Amino acid sequence: MNRPLTDDDVALLRRYRRGDAAAFAELYQRHRLGLFRFLLGLCGDHALAEEVFQDTWMSLIRSQSEQREAVQFKTWLYQIGRNRLIDHWRKHGRHQAGHAEYDEQQHAPHDPQPNPEQLLSLSRDQQRLQAALKDLPDEQREVFLLRAHGDLELAEIAELTQIPAETVKSRLRYALQKLRRLLADPAAEELPV
Repeated sequence: MNRPLTDDDVALLRRYRRGDAAAFAELYQRHRLGLFRFLLGLCGDHALAEEVFQDTWMSLIRSQSEQREAVQFKTWLYQIGRNRLIDHWRKHGRHQAGHAEYDEQQHAPHDPQPNPEQLLSLSRDQQRLQAALKDLPDEQREVFLLRAHGDLELAEIAELTQIPAETVKSRLRYALQKLRRLLADPAAEELPV
């Protein structure tokens, strides 16, 4: 069954390139939060994630090429973001992911300020999850974030990271096992709020 033209990311990008600014706004709205959270989860630095996030969208805008038909738009977008972050690390020396504060209360670009009820709704479980994510090895964290925030399939993650699908599957499985263990650990209850 064919989806309406407005539901297709590639069609939105084509419409934007023909001058339809509303098409880009819709594309941006669909992917901004997941992309930003993915980048923030990888680097652990809000300012760097914001910089790479903006650079990713600018690279997409400047690009005259279309992604290969076999690759979904979202996979292509996340690949651009991942590459921009790696380029930054190469240029400035890699910042060890997970060593900076990752604060779920920090919001994605252009989000309105959270209201007090939203701030209060940040649960202890979310804080424990963020602490547990910091404890994951970089490779496992990246695969987990691509799956959780990017909602990418294993094959898409394999293509994006250029690692075999079975390796992606293993890394995701190990990440989930470690997260379950860390979150089930009674000592984790002692984490600061």
